[in-house]
Amino acid sequence: MLTILGFAMIATFLVLIMMKKMSPIAALVLIPALFCVFVGKGAKLGDYVIDGVTTLAPTAAMLMFAIVYFGVMIDVGLFDPVVRGILKFCKADPMRIVVGTAVLAAIVSLDGDGSTTFMITVSAMYPLYKRLKMSLVVMTGVAAMANGVMNTLPWGGPTARAATALKLDASDIFVPMIPALLVGLAFVFVLSYVLGVRERRRLGVLTLDEVLEEEKETETVLVGSGGSGDGKVSMRKGGTAGAGSGTDAPGDATGSAASADSDDDGFQGLDPNRSTLRPKLYWFNALLTVALLTAMIMEWLPIPVLFLLGAALALSVNFPNIPDQRARLAAHADNVLNVSGMVFAAAVFTGVLQGTGMVDHMAKWMVDVIPGSMGPHMALVTGLLSLPLTYFMSNDGFYFGVLPVLAEAGAAHGVSPLEMARASLVGQPLHMSSPLVPAVYVLVGMAKVEFGDHTRFVVKWAALTCLVILGAGMLFGII
Repeated sequence: MLTILGFAMIATFLVLIMMKKMSPIAALVLIPALFCVFVGKGAKLGDYVIDGVTTLAPTAAMLMFAIVYFGVMIDVGLFDPVVRGILKFCKADPMRIVVGTAVLAAIVSLDGDGSTTFMITVSAMYPLYKRLKMSLVVMTGVAAMANGVMNTLPWGGPTARAATALKLDASDIFVPMIPALLVGLAFVFVLSYVLGVRERRRLGVLTLDEVLEEEKETETVLVGSGGSGDGKVSMRKGGTAGAGSGTDAPGDATGSAASADSDDDGFQGLDPNRSTLRPKLYWFNALLTVALLTAMIMEWLPIPVLFLLGAALALSVNFPNIPDQRARLAAHADNVLNVSGMVFAAAVFTGVLQGTGMVDHMAKWMVDVIPGSMGPHMALVTGLLSLPLTYFMSNDGFYFGVLPVLAEAGAAHGVSPLEMARASLVGQPLHMSSPLVPAVYVLVGMAKVEFGDHTRFVVKWAALTCLVILGAGMLFGII
């Protein structure tokens, strides 16, 4: 009976959040509470929740202060030179632009928020793709894959969920996975190079005197001398004339500045004149970030403590006035509340699943179903299952509903929960293009790409990236 109720609880949770009948936080709380009553252990619900909250408090603290820290770093301009440098590097070479897209998305992904990453990446790169007639699905696909790899950072979500679900330390899961994840990120960069070369062959070799100056002096470049003066986009090796004609706006053969910029409204990237910039403190912020990431990798202190100290120091130095500090905290409050609220709500789900014994009964059933020969390879099975399961269900559903069951089944065959947790991360490059991920709609919406076109392009490449990470993890003995 507990086996049936356990699967019914997970299925009810998944259906409700996939059909958007309930928010993940509400479903994580109400569904297990209801099933706890069905099991006949409603009187112990409070104990289950308190035990779960006590266990998950460090994870919630890590997420809260990591979001604040990287949010402040974006506010004060830590990433602005990176964006400008990538744009300067790209010039008008399609290959460089695609590689630059991957690098920029990977760097900005350090803040752990997919929506922020996509907003900054598309804002910076969209004008280049638009004016050079490059494929926009290449931009969205590369950005999603780079963000998917980086999304495995402890404060990005999946690692924290895996740690939460299996009651493990996030650093114990993530740090050993770094070599495999670096291989995956390198594969994304190599793939970006290949896709960029393909774009270069399709368009021809493009030259542009100064892309950044062209962005600022659109009228001079596109209108002056009929689009044939200095700073022009010239075509060689069989490129199409339209790529450099300056007629981005449909129906306007003159290529006027106003019409050419009409589709680029709102794509100025990071505002270079925002009031939160702290140029005099740039090197302090850069060194603080490097020190923080180094301390995390070296495990000098627990990750929650590191980000708590880092966020407090970053706020105090960059915004010494209390009203300014409050404003920065308020600006990032939505992300903090959503993420930390999800973690504490998960305490109810995992507490009930574990406390009532449902997870044990489901694991025993899975052990009986899975062929004995596959038992010692449960980490590999989990890694392969993470591709379709994290694509067709949310991270909440997979990590809180499925992973604990797989981990129990693996434990019965001597596979450690840490290996299972690490294997569960490999599907993230594909997951970031799932229709269940809100951030992907920010990506395709800002890039003006049809979701179906993005999906058809990215699925095969993202799945291959996942398999590369899984293979690297097995090769290095991590999984």
